Amino acid sequence: MRVDILTKEYPPNIYGGAGVHVAELVRALRERGDVDTRVRAFGVPVQEEGTTGYADLPDLASANAAVRTMGVDISMAGDCDGADVVHSHTWYANFGGHVAGLLGGIPHVVTAHSLEPMRPWKAEQLGGGYALSSYMERTAFEGAAAVIAVSEGMRQDVLRAYPTVDPDRVKVVHNGIDSEMWQRHDDHDVVRRHGVDPDGRSVVFVGRITRQKGLPYLLRAAAQLPPDVQLVLCAGAPDTPEILAEVEGLMAELRATREGVVWIPEMLPRAEVIALLSAGTVFACPSIYEPLGIVNLEAMACELAVVATATGGIPEVVVDGETGWLVPIEQRQDGSGIPLDADKFVADLAAALNDAVSDPERAERFGLAGRKRAVESFSWASIGEQTLAVYREVLERPTAG
Repeated sequence: MRVDILTKEYPPNIYGGAGVHVAELVRALRERGDVDTRVRAFGVPVQEEGTTGYADLPDLASANAAVRTMGVDISMAGDCDGADVVHSHTWYANFGGHVAGLLGGIPHVVTAHSLEPMRPWKAEQLGGGYALSSYMERTAFEGAAAVIAVSEGMRQDVLRAYPTVDPDRVKVVHNGIDSEMWQRHDDHDVVRRHGVDPDGRSVVFVGRITRQKGLPYLLRAAAQLPPDVQLVLCAGAPDTPEILAEVEGLMAELRATREGVVWIPEMLPRAEVIALLSAGTVFACPSIYEPLGIVNLEAMACELAVVATATGGIPEVVVDGETGWLVPIEQRQDGSGIPLDADKFVADLAAALNDAVSDPERAERFGLAGRKRAVESFSWASIGEQTLAVYREVLERPTAG
């Protein structure tokens, strides 16, 4: 079987969970030895057999970002001839997969890592391109032979956002974690170099600065932490100048009232992230939209307890009272995920964080349970097999679209 995987992100160009997912899925499929897995990625990916990079088309250099994306998609689609299945990831590559499916009569499988209707704030980033990105995603989902949702929560979001999609074609295959690559490793020199005291209590956040990650809520909640608790933010790649300015303002306010606030804006090597997680007391995931949350799995694999919002697919990963704390949230149903009562959400988040840091020994027990859960329930070998089962199923019936 030949599978062509179309993706915006691929090593070394990874900036989010979707890129991690693609890289690990490709590795799992290739390690099987019975799947010819070819990767078609935006930009200049790592040099390896079976992987091809695609640059923006020069004639579209001055076009809207979404139009430039369409140009890359068309280039990719033309090279998928001969594939048995084409599998696209995120709206950036969905249009390429859709066109490839139409051109070659190839079943197109889409993995839903996030949904444009659930991220209306993307209009800030893309301008008029948001309508185009939404069109590309909707067209691909409605025409796909199968849609893979990374959680049951995401499956329900897909069916709400795209009610014409056949529910029988929406399958749940969770994200995974390489528990050998992600595991506790103490490196106090690295931690101290970043301005963190490894012997003190700390709350750690890892994620991009986007509306969906909820960082402003965490910054507000952190003001209620005990004064000796450090806040460690590995946070960069802001979506817009507006969200960056908001975070900078809240950070300045927090630093004016307390010490131990560490902000690391650049993307760190994995080993340094692991060192910071390993030195932490608890991991914070204040997301208001999270299809699954690979960052929570990474933290759990490093034996770190998690405080996370009870939204999206997070409750399928974090077990309240066993591997961490789930923070309740009532959200707008307009796709934004904004809390109906932001003050209450911040207060509940602060209460959970305070509970977590109040008993480091209990947090440590939760962290060990989280590691066990990550290893047993979210291995990439299992996820590769489940994904392959979806490929086999779509090959047994006519291509949709």
